[in-house]
Amino acid sequence: MNPLRVWAPHAERSVEVALGDDRLPMTRDGDWWSLDPAVADLSPGDRYAFRLDKGPERPDPRSLAQPDGPHGRSAIVDPGAHTWHDSEWTGRSLQGATIYELHIGSFTPEGTFDAATEKLDHLVALGVSFVEVMPVAAFPGERGWGYDGVAPYAVHEAYGGAAACQRFVDACHQRGLAVLLDVVYNHLGPSGNYLAEFGPYFTDHYPTPWGSAVNLDGPGSDEVRDYFIDNALMWLRDFHFDGLRLDAVHELHDGRAEHFLEELARRVDTLAAEVDRPLSLIAESDRNDPRTVSPRDASGAGLGLAGQWADDIHHALHVALTGETQGYYSDFADPDALQKVLRTPFFHDGTWSSFRGRHHGRPVDLQRTPAWRFVASLQTHDQVGNRATGDRLSQLVSPGRCAAGAAILLTTPYTPMLFMGEEWGASTPWQYFTDHQEPELAHAVSEGRAREFAEHGWSADVPDPQAVSTFTASKLDWSELAGPDHARLLDWYAALLRLRRDTPEILTGDAVLRRDGATIRVQRGDYVVLANFGSYDASITGEVVLGFGSISGGSISRGSVSGGSDAPVTVGPDSVVIVRRS
Repeated sequence: MNPLRVWAPHAERSVEVALGDDRLPMTRDGDWWSLDPAVADLSPGDRYAFRLDKGPERPDPRSLAQPDGPHGRSAIVDPGAHTWHDSEWTGRSLQGATIYELHIGSFTPEGTFDAATEKLDHLVALGVSFVEVMPVAAFPGERGWGYDGVAPYAVHEAYGGAAACQRFVDACHQRGLAVLLDVVYNHLGPSGNYLAEFGPYFTDHYPTPWGSAVNLDGPGSDEVRDYFIDNALMWLRDFHFDGLRLDAVHELHDGRAEHFLEELARRVDTLAAEVDRPLSLIAESDRNDPRTVSPRDASGAGLGLAGQWADDIHHALHVALTGETQGYYSDFADPDALQKVLRTPFFHDGTWSSFRGRHHGRPVDLQRTPAWRFVASLQTHDQVGNRATGDRLSQLVSPGRCAAGAAILLTTPYTPMLFMGEEWGASTPWQYFTDHQEPELAHAVSEGRAREFAEHGWSADVPDPQAVSTFTASKLDWSELAGPDHARLLDWYAALLRLRRDTPEILTGDAVLRRDGATIRVQRGDYVVLANFGSYDASITGEVVLGFGSISGGSISRGSVSGGSDAPVTVGPDSVVIVRRS
């Protein structure tokens, strides 16, 4: 095995390796300390920790396994031990993709990578092309969303650890599915974060919602940047992930000429050339700035990432489907909001945001920055889980409205993303759950969650994040697929994804939206989506491509009914149809 090394400039006198009952001295080379392999021959599974200046034991900042949690000793892992079966995998580009976001702990009853592997054939049949796994970095306790990870290199043990993660990615590739990993480089969690004891990983120069910012531009930041970039490269190289989703990049504060994201994208592109397959970086950003995905050049005009989330699209769709206009949805009560986001990904592109109390965003030139670089959704872990009770869209509106939202989303040129269970209208909520081990922290999180929603007018019945029942309630119930209503919606999603794949012309052309009472019509080229949210029939002429609900008349291009493309089609209440007009 490679010798143990650790960057520890804050150690003044010594760094030791705690191995069994032994305390083995490390040799200093500048700010790095290493253990001579001749002193101890470490093997996979061996437990060890570092002691700085004879202090308490601390886990390895680059540990690949924390079997007893982030407070315990690290374990040696050989990432090269897995025998891969994806030698024929050539990767996938984000262009033309559909993403499926899932949380390993709640995707199946078992909550493990191996159990999730058993559900991959469902995703293949659905027709998605990318699986996006929410964060797996180790954190204290058993359950959580993953955004409080404190050991970025270690896979959470409750999910099965590093080997299970590799098996999952391997199984995805064998089924033709690419895999993205959600990573968090803007902060670490509140418990088990020992990085600051080793070196200047954080800075008080910039405030963030989580406290001190990651040090990306101050003294010592060269090694801090390498720490996170090496982490990204490890997931892509040693675990064969096809890309990363980068959490809240607007909180990556960096005043250098070459921003951290630009350097990360450059080095990932170099790795992609080495492994000869596409590697994609997708940013979650609150800036509405197309420079995130604009090409890199010598001027530094763009950061060069492959894609970014475009939450404005979600917000406009959500308001149109639910009528909710509180909080950040208030801006999207604008009657032109949906029309605008169907043409350009940012509703706020330099316009006034009443929620923020300022102007926000920058326009997108879709000739230079194509629409597929923007990830759009009806539901995400954030938009569902950050509601007071974690209610999904399927718990807010009828199946017909869910189907209409899916039809509008999946006929846009953006890269669509589904949230696990959305495809069958899962009735289980997805709530905010935690398993903090310190009583004070656990109490603060539970009380803070209830207080936050009470201040926003929600009822007092906010699920306790610390309760096991909150976690178990959030697990998908796969038995629902046997129900006719759920199966019907699943068939609809699969049919829409086939249409998207087989009929690319449905995604081209400027969207023209027209509201007529309780109906919405969205036309791109020869194709029209008509959604009837009213209590009376609506009508349209054309050749029926797909329909959900009460649809009659016209010609059916994929069925046995014949007729001209100008035949009248009746669309009943709570129904949606896609027609083609020649």
